[in-house]
Amino acid sequence: MNISILGAGSMGTALAHLFAGKDHTVRIWSIIPEEVEMLNRYHEQREKLPGVILPNTVTCSGNLNEAAEGFDLWVVAVPSHALRSTGRQLAGMLDPRAAGAGPGAGPGVEPGVEPGAGLGTKAPVIACFTKGMESGTGCRMSEILQQELPGCRVVAMSGPCHAEELGREMPGAYVAASGSKMDAEYVQRLLMTPYFRIYTQTDVVGVETGGALKNIIALCMGILEGAGFGDNTKAALMTRGMAEIIRLGMAMGARRETFSGLTGYGDLVVTCTSIHSRNRRCGILIGQGMPLKEALARINMVVEGVLTTRAAEQAANRLQISMPITKQAHLVLFEGKSPREAIMDLMTREPTSEEPI
Repeated sequence: MNISILGAGSMGTALAHLFAGKDHTVRIWSIIPEEVEMLNRYHEQREKLPGVILPNTVTCSGNLNEAAEGFDLWVVAVPSHALRSTGRQLAGMLDPRAAGAGPGAGPGVEPGVEPGAGLGTKAPVIACFTKGMESGTGCRMSEILQQELPGCRVVAMSGPCHAEELGREMPGAYVAASGSKMDAEYVQRLLMTPYFRIYTQTDVVGVETGGALKNIIALCMGILEGAGFGDNTKAALMTRGMAEIIRLGMAMGARRETFSGLTGYGDLVVTCTSIHSRNRRCGILIGQGMPLKEALARINMVVEGVLTTRAAEQAANRLQISMPITKQAHLVLFEGKSPREAIMDLMTREPTSEEPI
């Protein structure tokens, strides 16, 4: 199988390691020339995933056509802010005759045809590992790809997994979500290893909203830690944060029970507590008094929770959903409010109930 991995960050590199270990042909794409040279010369992402050595058979290219054309599976692992532009570039590679193959099928694919079977550039299945919510539109990541690549078969990937552990083959679990059971199971089979267990899901909205919104809560968790708050405060934040995730997710069409699984509580726990969590680490710096711009520069990697906070605040206002933690996070990140003042405002709101949402 020919696998194209779009994005040479920590997750893209860890996935390249996984696919190469299963004897697939793997090519990575990066827009950063230094990353292309680094991966081809040293077979290691020394800045974002040091210590994980890729086989010599894995190559990297800065040319998208060279990295993706004719491949059977596109694995998307670019930052959320770059996803739409990446989708537009990919659209130029698809055969224009391949559109309109019918419900559940990508361009040029008859319904019911096994994904990846001789599809070439007409309709590669897309496994989207990018997590986030687009500011301005409120679009989920699979929605962006479906808008830019009409008819393509997108499987949304999410769950509690840090690339630092996946690349070192530490056991973990993830979810492949699609309205097409066949597409989800196809990606499941490609990714499953003795150290990476994949479950399928049909609730794409729940899977994607859980994976995106937990980054806001992880940022807040770091802010609390940096500002010196204790375990009681952190436990309250995680629990009430999940209540907000469920409220917005259900308003967008998700099923409540999805948030009890890997892409809900599972992803929330690992992102709020792990030393590998960029969102948590960025939050710690902000809680210690560092300005957002400086904190992002210090982390020097994508912190998805920042953009997602803005997008979620917009979505909550549009849908008239109560998300007080997200609102206070927005004020701290973008309007200079102090974390302690934000906590006080949360704690002194009008009394309410914890009955199910």
